[in-house]
Formats: sequence, C-alpha cells, structure tokens
Amino acid sequence: MLTAKGAATRGRIVDAAAAEIRERGIAAVTLDDIGRRSGTGKSQLFHYFPEGKEQLLLAVAEREADRVIEDQEPQLGQLTSWDAWHEWRDVVVEKYRRQGVHCPLGVLITEIGRHSPAAQAVTGKLLAQWQGRIQAGIEDMKAAGEIRADVDPARAAAALIAAIQGGVTILMSSGSSKHLEYALDLYLDYLRISSS
Repeated sequence: MLTAKGAATRGRIVDAAAAEIRERGIAAVTLDDIGRRSGTGKSQLFHYFPEGKEQLLLAVAEREADRVIEDQEPQLGQLTSWDAWHEWRDVVVEKYRRQGVHCPLGVLITEIGRHSPAAQAVTGKLLAQWQGRIQAGIEDMKAAGEIRADVDPARAAAALIAAIQGGVTILMSSGSSKHLEYALDLYLDYLRISSS
C-alpha cells in the first residue's frame, strides 16, 4: 500500500507520461522524458513501475479512460430529459474542442491501445462503461415514453459512441469540431424522431 506521498509521486509520474504521450506520441516518449517532466529519477520510476514502460503505459491507459468518463460528468449520468441530453451534447463538444489533439480518448485508442493487450482491455472496459451510461439514459427516456419502444438501447448507445469517436478523430486531424457536432445533433434528432 502506498503512502500519501508515494501515491502523489506515482500520480505525478502517470500524469507526466500521459502529457508526454498526448503531446509527442507514444513512439517518441522515453522514460527519461517522463522523469524530467515528473521531476523523478529512474530509480523512482522503476520503484513505482518495476515492470517498466509497459506497466506505466497501462497506468496511463487507466487514467485516460477515467478522464473520458469524468469529463462528461455529471451530465452523462443524468440523461433523463431532452434538455439533459442537449446539455451533455454541449459538454462533449466543448471538452473535445478544448482538448483538441490532446484528447484522452484519442490518446487511449490511437496511441496506447495499439501497443498493449492490457491497454486494449482497459479501452474495452471504458467503452462498455460509457455505452452502459448512454444506454441507461435511452432506457430512462423509453420508460418515460420519449423514445419509441422498438429502439434498441444497446445498439443505439454503441452507434453513438462510434459516432463520437469518428468525430473526435476528425477533430484531432483537422482541428474542426463540426463533424462531432453534426454526429451528435443527428443522433439526437434520430432519438426525437423515434419518439413520435
């Protein structure tokens, strides 16, 4: 069990690694870069991550996955009205617009997840958790009679996540959030149309 100071040091290392990967890409980042940014030496890095870079990458993947969900709260857990859905849509667009190429979702999926089966498992867990939250919102709206009974909440939630990821990827490569905005708007229109 880590002391408070140890946990803070470990967290600083993970945050430094995440920032380096977001800024420069996983292939360009070394343990020396992470040590410089976190103000730690190699002995500390290996103290907290005795298995080396792979173990550190897994910790970064877990942190970035947590950030994806945290960045959408509390709105993501309160998708029980059309106003709430639109507020969540605005939060998603603003977060990703502000993060740009330093987006935790993009880093997790396009950088870390390609390099480690363990990180892919973290990504899978994130997507399942995210889909579950969206699915719960759709189910709540169906129960309230706002969405047609034949809409499949699991499929609709999975499609929305795919649309967000596509929009985020385009944003990261072009700097424009328009595709993300259009994808979310069309999705909400689809749900509204389904409620008629």
